[in-house]
Amino acid sequence: MDLVQGATADRELPPMNAQNVTVIGLGQMGSALAGALLDAGHTTTVWNRSPDKAGPLVARGAVRAETVAEAVAASDLVLVCLLDYPSVRELLVPVGESLHGKALVNLTSGSPEQAREHAKWAAGWGIAYLDGGIMTTPPGVGDSAHMFLYSGAPEVLAAHHDTLAALGDPVDLGTDPGLASLYDSGLLGLMWSVFGGWLHATALTGADGVTAKDFTTIACRWLKTVSWFMTGYAEQIDAGEYPGHDATIDVQVAAIDHLLHAGADRGIDPRLPELHLELMRQMVAAGHGKDSYARVIDAFRAS
Repeated sequence: MDLVQGATADRELPPMNAQNVTVIGLGQMGSALAGALLDAGHTTTVWNRSPDKAGPLVARGAVRAETVAEAVAASDLVLVCLLDYPSVRELLVPVGESLHGKALVNLTSGSPEQAREHAKWAAGWGIAYLDGGIMTTPPGVGDSAHMFLYSGAPEVLAAHHDTLAALGDPVDLGTDPGLASLYDSGLLGLMWSVFGGWLHATALTGADGVTAKDFTTIACRWLKTVSWFMTGYAEQIDAGEYPGHDATIDVQVAAIDHLLHAGADRGIDPRLPELHLELMRQMVAAGHGKDSYARVIDAFRAS
């Protein structure tokens, strides 16, 4: 074997699609983002207000930038993950000119309105802007099973899809830069509602000696059926028609009483099922007792 070829074969070469990427903000999430990019073989420049946070990443091969301007200049793809949008503006407005012609992916949590405002600022500097929502915690970054939601400039996601895929599964929500934040807020609300219902149910069954692990095995299987209900209800909501051919609100009002009674006998806090009962009774009072549960969306819209 040729000695040069042999030496090359022994070295770890970067992947063919490796690129320079900058990560600004090295909290737990920002550090996880930079780590996933390094693991994927990308040349990763990092910056943080507290420089010491870059140490572990530098030890893994990251390049530490001394200033935000230096960090921005290092790459055509810049990721920012900070505490909030005001922090993003504080750091990036002074280097707006340097970001001209680059792709900026903002993975900072905020409101849809903030995302749209930031997209307008970026457009004024000729910056291709993509807003993102991270649908996992830091330990899940780098796993394609977890979603990263993106909205904004479609050319950014198209050009950098493979690089962003190193973080998680990239989901394109469209050109409205506010949609990633909007979905993020809605999905977090769904998560907390599911957690609350699961914890209430786990407390209920646990009062009779059922372990959380045993109950959760059945609960996860049940959630697959619940997702089937949701898919059907989504079609009803979009059509504005709520046929109660599966189970009417009247029937579910009766069913939730069983849950309340079982909880009362076991000393379980009733506030969560009482809230559901209140919403359902509101729909019954409005004359919708024969409709499907999806009609309860009107209770949320009214408020």
